[in-house]
Amino acid sequence: MEDIFQWCREGIAMQVRVWLDDTEHDMNHGDDHGFSPLHWAAKEGHLKIVEMLVQRGARINSTNRGDDTPLHLAAAHGHHEIVHLLLKNRADINFTNEHGNTPLHYACFWGYEAIAEELIENGALAALANKDGDTPLDKGKGPILKHLKDLALQSGQDLTKINFKDQSWLGLKTRSSKIFSHPNVLPVIGCCNSPPNLVVISQYMPWGSLHTLLHEGARVTVDTALALRLAVDVSRAMAFLHSLERSIPQFHLNSHHIMIDEDLTARINMADAKFSFQEKARVYYPGWMSPEALHKKRIDTNSEACDMWSFSILLWELATREIPFSHLSPMEIGMKVALEGLRVSIPSDISPHLTKLIKICMNEDPGKRPTFDMVLPILDKMKR
Repeated sequence: MEDIFQWCREGIAMQVRVWLDDTEHDMNHGDDHGFSPLHWAAKEGHLKIVEMLVQRGARINSTNRGDDTPLHLAAAHGHHEIVHLLLKNRADINFTNEHGNTPLHYACFWGYEAIAEELIENGALAALANKDGDTPLDKGKGPILKHLKDLALQSGQDLTKINFKDQSWLGLKTRSSKIFSHPNVLPVIGCCNSPPNLVVISQYMPWGSLHTLLHEGARVTVDTALALRLAVDVSRAMAFLHSLERSIPQFHLNSHHIMIDEDLTARINMADAKFSFQEKARVYYPGWMSPEALHKKRIDTNSEACDMWSFSILLWELATREIPFSHLSPMEIGMKVALEGLRVSIPSDISPHLTKLIKICMNEDPGKRPTFDMVLPILDKMKR
């Protein structure tokens, strides 16, 4: 994996292209400092590699360990064409890093007037203060300062200082706290990490998990309409999570980790994720896991493709109301799925459209599985 970072730093586009052609490689994985390949290409100004990564689906708003996005790095190093490309692809223009700085802070500080102009024209806030109370305009010098101030006013901005708000609560990275604003993601509201135990607390869900709803005698009938609605909820949550840098390691999607709210809304439970220091070798629910997730290192797999396989098992579970491979032990399931090609069988009474979708999501080639953004419109259409 380390070679891809070097190639992106040095601008070796041909090597990057060959690496990307192997669909099992995860282009959104970060190095020891959290820099993704897109971070390095944006920082070093390699436009062609940035274009290639964006076209292949690199996460525009992924963050490194300092909460810098690729846009921060492109703006800080004066790469105007890359800034323009990232903005065209919906980069988060006012995202703040660990110092509270936006990309506009850096463009102003280094005197990159053309970049600062484009950022303001696209909605960058000139009055947003960092942790030290400095706005981007406070970082500007000389004639550029008056010009950018006038441009911000012409754009309809109120230049009253917007005080910095620290969102790094619960010890999580700034970006991680944004996860909890999604209606289909269940937030962590407390934790206790006294060794050797880790307890993570989330909101109480009256219906329990999707697994409980389907298999443990809940008083709710999961008909086709409700099943599709729950599938849409899960798909929306996963599409959202995969639009961000994955900040929680070893999250394996399954019906135990999907909680059901009072109004029968499905929500991904982030409190069920396993942390990197906790039970690293344990796999509790291999029946939902993709073959490559079971026998390859996480660094060598595409996380969204793995989650899409798990989602196909969820679709099968919602359609059949059965537990995958319930006649086998977890160890037997893991071995047979990973090494012997064990797969769920799809009953003939399931609708042809759903059968087709399950098969597409369960493609043996990870590179041919759809993304959650691609699956959502199909499910929405089926729901209607």
